[in-house]
Amino acid sequence: MVTYREALRRVRAPGPRAISVASVTVCLFLTVLAVKTPWAPLPRVVIAAAALVATGAVWFRDRWPTAVAAVGAGAYALSGNPGPLLIGLFSGAGARLGARFAALAVIGVAGFVAQQWVDDGRLGTDALVPALAATAAVLVPGGYVATRRELTRSLRERAERAEAERHLRDEQARAAERGRIAREMHDVLAHKVTLISLHAGGLEVNPGAAPARIEREAALIRGTAQEALEELRKIVGVLRAGHDDIFPDLRRLVESWAAAGNIVTLHGDLDTLPVATARAAYRLVQEGLTNAHKHAFGAPVTVSVTGSPQDGITITVTNERSLQPAAAPSGAGAGLVGLAERFRLIGGTVRGAPDDGGGWRLEGRLPGDTHDQNAAGG
Repeated sequence: MVTYREALRRVRAPGPRAISVASVTVCLFLTVLAVKTPWAPLPRVVIAAAALVATGAVWFRDRWPTAVAAVGAGAYALSGNPGPLLIGLFSGAGARLGARFAALAVIGVAGFVAQQWVDDGRLGTDALVPALAATAAVLVPGGYVATRRELTRSLRERAERAEAERHLRDEQARAAERGRIAREMHDVLAHKVTLISLHAGGLEVNPGAAPARIEREAALIRGTAQEALEELRKIVGVLRAGHDDIFPDLRRLVESWAAAGNIVTLHGDLDTLPVATARAAYRLVQEGLTNAHKHAFGAPVTVSVTGSPQDGITITVTNERSLQPAAAPSGAGAGLVGLAERFRLIGGTVRGAPDDGGGWRLEGRLPGDTHDQNAAGG
């Protein structure tokens, strides 16, 4: 049910053209009365001509209010029709205390005084006070209405700008969330699919393997796929809940790669690290192992976690030079970019470069006391 206030909000204020039409109509009506009565001691032709000229000038009240007021002052003196003068004064009153406001005040007083002079044939000082009062009675409300209109327009523009900024912030938040989802999905899928590919490749190159080995490799492929699905479910749940308190298991990650036939050595662990730091370190190791498999298949890999939560953490994944040809590049190459962004959000850095032995070294550094930034690192 629409309330009374809501109905009022839906009513649109009349536009400038509608107000001009109404103003001209009122002035024409007053012109008819001025000619019929008449309101001035001059011939009716003069009254009609002066009033009609001033009435036509009213149409331009928004563009040239001072000129309309001046024409209206002359018409008031000649015809007795005050409409154009009052409308000109009211329309131009928004100039506040500037030069135009002073000019309107002089025109208003002169118009009211001149009208008495034409009617009485004399110019007395007793007409000055009523002229001043009548001019002020028009200019003050006109200035108030103009100021209120300007304030309303300013508030409306601010509200529209705030609404546009809110929509922009919402879009940026959605884009950031989509980026976060993409990074999480990439981290999980790239790692698990690489493991599945590794196990499947082992079966492919050994078609005559014993049934027990085939069964073991198939079980590993099935288990890895189930783990991928489970991690994806966790990611979706975390993204919906907005937080993640699940501590990553680095040793299990390394063991899964070792079980696939890789030579992986782990020094250190994540047990003493804050959750956000541990997650970032886990993702770096995941990315490093995946890239080592892609570009240095069969080469030994060393994973090292050094430092402390107070002094800062350094995580390195180093692989030796591979004696086998590198696999064809796959993927969009966005893994390291996303990883660098993840570290940047919690104040860390990521750097990848060849080492002295011809291998590759991926290193991530995180400053001390990052546990207060858990929200950023999720």
